[in-house]
Amino acid sequence: MRYDLVIFDNDGVLVDSEPISNKLLAGYLTEVGHPTTYEESVRDYMGSAMHRIHELVEERTGQRLPAEFDETFHGRVFAAFQRELEAVPGAGDVLKGLVDDGVPYCVASSGSHERIRVGHRKAGLDVWFRDENIFSSEDVGRGKPSPDLFLYAAEQMGVTPERCVVVEDSPLGVQAALAAGMDVYGFTAMTSQEKLAGATGYFGRMDELPAILGR
Repeated sequence: MRYDLVIFDNDGVLVDSEPISNKLLAGYLTEVGHPTTYEESVRDYMGSAMHRIHELVEERTGQRLPAEFDETFHGRVFAAFQRELEAVPGAGDVLKGLVDDGVPYCVASSGSHERIRVGHRKAGLDVWFRDENIFSSEDVGRGKPSPDLFLYAAEQMGVTPERCVVVEDSPLGVQAALAAGMDVYGFTAMTSQEKLAGATGYFGRMDELPAILGR
């Protein structure tokens, strides 16, 4: 194993949530007066913490999103997760392999702790995570593309940044990992390699990841 810690993004890497959440986000933004297509939501907001969505909308339109936006959006997302969410194919096998090999890992997500937990339970991945290896943008002042979340996760796990590797599927996440001084492998199942420019390497299926990590 070439690394002392594997840091996973959550949405789109462990749970197949990006199509669900971006469809709902585009619909809700349109509903409150900011017409947005699914493709625009993926392009502009995929990998973002909620505060960045608010900031971009206000920057572009001069208008603030409703005070209840986050609560309403999360309610819709959680309801959809209960109906539709599944694990990314092969994610559970990768996590089991890391456990079997004694390799430390964690998740560092722009989503809230509640969103991470809800998704993991529905997708059957909760058995692989404890509170001690779940990190959210809620834990730091700034979400991706700031490196704060990845640096915080590494510090809490007791590993220096240069010994960490990040698994990401969003441009913002790749930028954050690089800013943190970590290697990062871009998962191209949903996002093209071109959009993940700068990553250490790329892969399109989870069963390819163990070899990339040197297992």
